[in-house]
Amino acid sequence: MCGFHARIELPLPHFDGTRLDDLVDYLNYTVVPVALIHAAGRLPPSLALPVAAAVLLASAWGFCQTDAKTSDGYFKGFPSYWNVVVFYLFTLDTPPAITTTVLVTFVILVFVPIYYVYPSRSPRLRTLTIVLAAFWGVVTLVALASLPYPPRSLLLGSLLFPAYYIALSVYLTIQRQPP
Repeated sequence: MCGFHARIELPLPHFDGTRLDDLVDYLNYTVVPVALIHAAGRLPPSLALPVAAAVLLASAWGFCQTDAKTSDGYFKGFPSYWNVVVFYLFTLDTPPAITTTVLVTFVILVFVPIYYVYPSRSPRLRTLTIVLAAFWGVVTLVALASLPYPPRSLLLGSLLFPAYYIALSVYLTIQRQPP
């Protein structure tokens, strides 16, 4: 969430905005990217449905965990950034075998208790992470604007932020003390 609280529970006491946020996130960050990669035929035909189902089910499991977002500012397990994963798989035009391997790897990471940085909430290196994420966002928009053929060097360079994000998350997981 962005920090804005509309206090919707006052006029609608049985409405849970957090649940709606999770539903919208699941649709936008998981269902839409998986539908796109499946519809585009980017997975081997014999594995397309099982891999797509694995992503959808793993992400649903992740979203349903009560401790998926920790009180100390992390996501527990891969936080369903399938839109980012699929963006790179499409723009780098990965072959079906690589696409499958990448998706299955991240499915497994949903269940591995690495504490991924929640950029706007994690207390460690928050400013640096947000600045790098903003720069990454600009580079990503440039890549999107140059579709269908974004410069490969731009895409590969933009992977530095996801690499930083994962490395920081692993490092902080190792250093992390239970809340």
